[in-house]
Amino acid sequence: MRKKLAQAQKIVIKMGSSQLIGESGFLNVAVIGRLAETLSSLMRSGKEVVFVTSGAVAIGARKMGYENKPKEAREKQACAAVGQVALMSVYAELFSLCGVQVAQILLTKDVLENEKRKQNVINTFNELLGQEILPIVNENDSVSIEEIENIPRFGDNDNLASVVASLIDADLLILLSDIDGYYDKNPREFKEARLLKEIKQITPEIIKNAQGAGSSVGTGGMYTKIEAAKFAIKNGCEMVIANGEDPRVILEILEGKEVGSWFVAGLRDE
Repeated sequence: MRKKLAQAQKIVIKMGSSQLIGESGFLNVAVIGRLAETLSSLMRSGKEVVFVTSGAVAIGARKMGYENKPKEAREKQACAAVGQVALMSVYAELFSLCGVQVAQILLTKDVLENEKRKQNVINTFNELLGQEILPIVNENDSVSIEEIENIPRFGDNDNLASVVASLIDADLLILLSDIDGYYDKNPREFKEARLLKEIKQITPEIIKNAQGAGSSVGTGGMYTKIEAAKFAIKNGCEMVIANGEDPRVILEILEGKEVGSWFVAGLRDE
């Protein structure tokens, strides 16, 4: 069954802050390097790829000298502005070494509320993909507080990734996390927790069991990933949650290997 994922042509990949940022608080260049090699390989094989990044606030806070994650919205917005420059600088350099040009797209919620702006964004994505340029997407935290304050709209980059997948009519959405996939219980609390490799229906029980508020450097958790899955599969997009410690897991997913949790598209939740 998973071999159908190998047929995916348009792919959106999101990586969380806990994978992009090392224990030192700085960008994990080794992981980003492997990510660049992996996505570049996909693009050379003819796949159309969009990457949704996290980490701007966290890396900006580190560069600005904050010992802990700032609490005030204006502080977080300033951190996002600084961190976004750092992110794109590293991405541009490492992807260039792999022969890939990158472009930055910063989105806000009004993209979905204004049909003209929405179409402009879609046109931008299509033009970049047509020219084999990798769009790197983040929420525009410097002017939008929806993600910073956890107000449900985009809310976090899991939901942002599912929106992007819908905008470009993607075949597959991959959310790379610090966990192997969706478990029937929180694996950090219950040793008997079982990884669900294939999910055909997002039931109230699955939503209830999606515990956790995310890492110290991120805003999301399993609940936001389930919300993203609901949106993605209703729009006909397959979705996989997998451990992003080694970004080459993306290749395993596209080879049909049973890694992570696969949310099957086109099926209805209760």
